[in-house]
Amino acid sequence: MKTRKSAGKKFQPYNTLIEQLAAHNIIGQEPEHLPEILVLTTFPPRQCGIATYSQDLIKALNDHYVDSFSIKVCALETNKEQHTYTDPGVKYKLNTSEPESYAALARAINADENLKVVLIQHEFGLFHETVQDFNAFVDAVEKPLTVVFHTVLPNPNEEFKANVQHILNRVDSLIVMTNNAADILVRDYIIDREKITVIPHGTHLVAHTDKNELKRKYGFEGRTVLSTFGLLSSGKSIETTLEALPKVIDKTPETLFLIIGKTHPTVALNEGETYRESLIAKINELGIQNNVQFINKYVDLPELLEYLQLTDIYVFSSKDPNQAVSGTFAYALSCGCPIISTPIPHAKEVLAGDTGMTFDFGNSEELAEAINTLLFDVEQRNTMVLNGLHKIIHTAWENSAVDHAKLLERTANGSIRLQYRNPEVNLQHIMNMTTDFGMLQFSQLNRPDIRSGYTLDDNARALIAMCQHYKSYRDESVIEYIDTYLNFIEYCQGNDGRFLNYVDVNTNFTDQNKNENLEDSSGRAMWALGYVVSLGHLLPEGFGKRAGAMFQRSLPLTRNVYSTRAMAFTIKGLYYYNRQVKDADTMIYIKLFGDRLVQMYRHESDEEWQWFEGYLTYANSVLPEALLLCHAMTGSETYKEIARASFDFLLSQTFDESSIQVISNRSWLVRGKSRGNYGEQPIDVAYTILALRKFHDIFKDEEYLNKMEMAFNWFLGNNRLQQVVYNPCTGGCFDGMEEENVNLNQGAESTVSYLMARLTISKYFGNPNMTYFRRKQRASKIAALRQLEF
Repeated sequence: MKTRKSAGKKFQPYNTLIEQLAAHNIIGQEPEHLPEILVLTTFPPRQCGIATYSQDLIKALNDHYVDSFSIKVCALETNKEQHTYTDPGVKYKLNTSEPESYAALARAINADENLKVVLIQHEFGLFHETVQDFNAFVDAVEKPLTVVFHTVLPNPNEEFKANVQHILNRVDSLIVMTNNAADILVRDYIIDREKITVIPHGTHLVAHTDKNELKRKYGFEGRTVLSTFGLLSSGKSIETTLEALPKVIDKTPETLFLIIGKTHPTVALNEGETYRESLIAKINELGIQNNVQFINKYVDLPELLEYLQLTDIYVFSSKDPNQAVSGTFAYALSCGCPIISTPIPHAKEVLAGDTGMTFDFGNSEELAEAINTLLFDVEQRNTMVLNGLHKIIHTAWENSAVDHAKLLERTANGSIRLQYRNPEVNLQHIMNMTTDFGMLQFSQLNRPDIRSGYTLDDNARALIAMCQHYKSYRDESVIEYIDTYLNFIEYCQGNDGRFLNYVDVNTNFTDQNKNENLEDSSGRAMWALGYVVSLGHLLPEGFGKRAGAMFQRSLPLTRNVYSTRAMAFTIKGLYYYNRQVKDADTMIYIKLFGDRLVQMYRHESDEEWQWFEGYLTYANSVLPEALLLCHAMTGSETYKEIARASFDFLLSQTFDESSIQVISNRSWLVRGKSRGNYGEQPIDVAYTILALRKFHDIFKDEEYLNKMEMAFNWFLGNNRLQQVVYNPCTGGCFDGMEEENVNLNQGAESTVSYLMARLTISKYFGNPNMTYFRRKQRASKIAALRQLEF
């Protein structure tokens, strides 16, 4: 695939008014006095699972939202364990060994008018020295309070139950990480289930690098890798895996078991390296020195994720049946590891349904049998990986951020207003999907699927998106991609001007071209070619002429096109072509297609159904947008009126007050019938955004701008599932939203559609952080500044 060093480059806007505004400190400033969220938690450099968890959560919240809140940390310490914190977000320290420390913190919290909500990461061991003082602190805090229970113990004695109920009676909202934990609270602690929110332990989106490539990188080539990771302590029961290894090695001699992680600092402080030394003794006793390797350090996240991605089977052997959740387990699952685990509640919940295997606590015989079964059943391993990834995707930190933010917004009683932060433009996945011939059609996860071949549809859209990018940023590295996509369109155009759509991996046209109507794909090609012509003055010499020649070769064939969307795409091509080339024939075609759309609208529409057809299907917004372009070129009020009436009707079917839900591709919306709820596609959201931009340009209605941002936030989690559809890790976009999760494959159509939407948003909001509401608040300043001479 084509790749370039600039693929991950962070692009800045090119020669825009926004740059000038930023220079005058009007845009780009952090607003003063953002509502504050205080998180009580252990925090790095302290090395523990909750510290890492909180750091990841806070980063995700800050990455995902802008101008919404300021997150501060109160770091939990003891007399024995204290640290120096370099993170500027650490505002307070709480010494849980000292009762007065609780009282002082409560006074500081209550006195801070800007602090709107307190979030406590709760683990019983963190407050065991001063339980009564912690309870008094909870009562003393006068701000809204959210508590995250990292452990929920079943069957408590009366004293323990009373302490937990004390917290439950005070909190305004409560988070647990599994449904099992919620069930225990309801059953054993008598709390209303509606007060509990289940937000699973967050996980990291990864690029799913090739396993063999990673094994070569770390010197494990040719080895079958088992692994486990986490801060080492006897509770990990790693000896269980060591005792299982001889039976595994007997059948798979190349097996290597990686024990990743240093000894837990608290364990090292109290016990030294006694447990690790016992494991080394066990290894020597079993004679498996060549099959076990310690990675004896606190592994940084990028390296850890690579160790997990190269793992063939991940083993989780904790011997604590009450361990509610494991971050190590969750990370392994998100990295595509087949997992064999002891039956802690987290494992039983997540691994159900052919997602993994469980074995009994301490049972090395059962573990050895499970490992051998999976090692020799590649198909089952692959099934587990895919099932696991689809089950775990909703736990990505980006999704966890959305869930936490919405809960904290409610808990803060309206004092927090969420604004999504637009991701930086990332071309990496598009570049990975592009060969020297063109853009591939599909991917498996984020790995391009060369067997899927190519389509004119995808390459036409990619051509438009890359031209958009070049127009905005003048990034020279995209020129060769524009050239590639233009060459592909030329390859698909016959001497008579007709286009074919489907090309296989060997660059042969497939039989699918004979069995499908190709009018829509031909219309997309005309749109792309017209757009290239419009940018002929910016692109390298010859690009515009090549596109124009192809455009003119196919234009006469469009006279006989009656497909609504094919006509609409062609209108868009004519509109852009006319920007650069003034041709009387262009207006003839514009009126021809505009009148056909008007005729279809008048035939189908009535007071309740203001549309061109008796159903809403795919790419709906392109129809009113195209008719509006006809108005822009001809001045016809008829085109304008019908364009607005039909578009507003469409918006009434796809928007509510806060979000968009496009028409399902599983069941189109037929007049007089109910719409389907699943199968929302990124391309429909993107086309809506493009249309909203044009309608705002013409009508200057701020509601179109509001809806444009609302629609783009669909990609960022403001959707029916409250899950991200864009993958910031790869630059790809997931292939749609199904009933319970997103489709993890990141194909050409969805990824290019996202990029088109993202670049359109850039043109309106100027920079990644310029939300609609922030823009509106500063409108008067901007209007005044426009009068200045820069």
